[in-house]
Amino acid sequence: LFDPRVLALSLVYFGNVACLYGVGFWLPTIVKGFGLSIAMTGWVSAIPYVIGFLGMIWWGMRSDRTGERTLHLAISLALAAIGVGASAVLTDPTLKMIALSVGAFGVYASLPIFWTLPTAFLAGAAVAPGIAAINSIGNLSGYFGPFVIGWIKDATGSFAWGLATIAACAVVALVITLALGHDPRLERAPEAAE
Repeated sequence: LFDPRVLALSLVYFGNVACLYGVGFWLPTIVKGFGLSIAMTGWVSAIPYVIGFLGMIWWGMRSDRTGERTLHLAISLALAAIGVGASAVLTDPTLKMIALSVGAFGVYASLPIFWTLPTAFLAGAAVAPGIAAINSIGNLSGYFGPFVIGWIKDATGSFAWGLATIAACAVVALVITLALGHDPRLERAPEAAE
């Protein structure tokens, strides 16, 4: 728990999960605001998830093929921040959905790549508690993301500042990711890290 890398990765995960749950929780309400029927709201709300699903598979396979983790995670976090951030300022429904789909690609594509990082430096008896700490601290944003968007929407009457706030969480996660780096040799031989 007191390893700085575990705490740093907890913050990276926090930033990504804030976007994941923040947008996921409020997406149907945002789409309903386009004036669509309930059925169409459901269909249109599925678009970012399809893009995210495809991105998760393709981007994760690309990272595995190249063996590179840091830039893949940083790029996906950048796409999450750009997509969610752009959706905060766009008013055209089509452009907003494109931005949210880019954000979903980034959010979902970062998940499989992220989980390669803690297992690269944690080994032996430290693996289970280290992953548990990262997961526990990071998933606190499952409360934070939706709450902050709703709270800011109630205060301002708009989703814009709430979406910008969780996009900023992805930016912080991006900066921490670049600062941490990744040693691919540890991923191939995790016991040596102990």
